[in-house]
Amino acid sequence: MARFTLPRDLYHGKGSLEELKNLEGKKAILVVGGGSMKRFGFLDKAVGYLKEAGMEVELFENVEPDPSVDTVMRGAEKMREFEPDWIISMGGGSPIDAAKAMWAFYEYPETTFEDLITPFNFPTLRTKAKFCAIPSTSGTATEVTAFSVITDYKKGIKYPLADFNITPDVAIVDPELAEKMPKKLTAHTGMDAMTHAIEAYVSTLHCDYTDPLALHAIKMIHNDLKASFDGDMEARDRMHNAQCLAGMAFSNALLGIVHSMAHKTGAAYSGGHIVHGCANAMYLPKVIKYNAKNSEAAKRYGEIALFIGLKGSSDEELVDALISEIKSMNVSLEIPSCIKEYEGGIIDEKEFMDKLPEVAKLAISDACTGSNPRIPTPEEMEKLLKACFYDEEIDF
Repeated sequence: MARFTLPRDLYHGKGSLEELKNLEGKKAILVVGGGSMKRFGFLDKAVGYLKEAGMEVELFENVEPDPSVDTVMRGAEKMREFEPDWIISMGGGSPIDAAKAMWAFYEYPETTFEDLITPFNFPTLRTKAKFCAIPSTSGTATEVTAFSVITDYKKGIKYPLADFNITPDVAIVDPELAEKMPKKLTAHTGMDAMTHAIEAYVSTLHCDYTDPLALHAIKMIHNDLKASFDGDMEARDRMHNAQCLAGMAFSNALLGIVHSMAHKTGAAYSGGHIVHGCANAMYLPKVIKYNAKNSEAAKRYGEIALFIGLKGSSDEELVDALISEIKSMNVSLEIPSCIKEYEGGIIDEKEFMDKLPEVAKLAISDACTGSNPRIPTPEEMEKLLKACFYDEEIDF
C-alpha cells in the first residue's frame, strides 16, 4: 500500500493571497523571513486579510536562510505564549520549513529535535493549530510537501525532516509574490524544482499518481525557467505553478541522492554555505550519469528526455542528451559547473578533501538516499562528491 497526501485546499492564481480573509479562527501567528515580504507590502496585506477574518495576529520575523534549530525553538516558545489556532508562514522555503518544525514543538513541548530526525516519526499534529503556507519563491514547494529542512549549526549538518503530519492544511500559490525574486534566486529555485521533479520520476517510490505531476513539471520548467530568469513575468507565473506540481510529486514519491548530497554539503564548510538550489543544479548531471547504470533508471531518464523533445535512439543516448540539456540550462542560468567554481572558489579544496569521508557517510544516511535508484557505497559517494567538486566524469 502507498499513500498520496496533499493540502486540503490549494488556492492559486494572482490575488489568491486574499483567501486569508476566509480562514476561520481566533488567533494567527505569521512566520516570515528577513524582510522582503514586508518591503514589497505583502506582509501588511496578509495581516490585513487575517484581521478581516476576525483574528488577532502576532508576527515572528527574521527567520534566516537555512533556518536553525535555535530559531525553531524560539518560534515554538512564542507560539506557546500566544496560543494561535492558525500558523501561517509566508516567504521562501526557509520560514515555511522553520514554521513546520515550530508547529511540532508548539503542540508537543516535550519533543526533542532528535525525536524528529527519524523520518515519519512526528507526533500527531493539529491538536492546537492548523497550518497555512504561502510561498514567495518558485522552488522548494514546501507549501505542499511533507518535508522541512532545518540546520544544526553546531554540527554543521542540514536535517531533512519528513512526515505527512507537516503537510500544510492550506496552500496559497499566488504568483504575484514570486514576481519580486532576483535573477540568481530565480535560477537556483528553478533548478531546485527541476531536481525535485526528475528525482521524483526516477525514485523507487514513484507511482501512477506522481508520474504525471513530475513529467508535466519538468516540461513546464524546461520551457519557462530561462524566460523567467530573463524577466518574463508570464513565464515567472507559470514557474510558480510548475514548482508546486514538482512538490506534489516528490512529497509522495520522495527524492534521491542529489538532495542527500546537497543537504550534507550545504553547511559543512567554513568558507560559506552552498545554496541548496545551486548545489542541486551542479550535482544533478553527475547523479543522473551514476544512476543510469541502473537500467530501470536509465529507461525513465530516457522517458523524461523524450517528453521534453530531446533526441536519441537508445536509453544511453537519451540519458546523455538529458545530461547535456541540464548542463546547458545551468550555463544559461549562470550556475557554475562544480563546487570548485562556486562563488569564485569559497569552498577550500583541502577542507573539502579532509571532510570528504564524513560528508559522504552523512549523505548516505540522509533520508533522501533510500528512494534513490542506486544506493552508493561510501567509496562511491566519495567519488561522486569529488566529481562534483572538480567537474570530473562519472564512470562507475
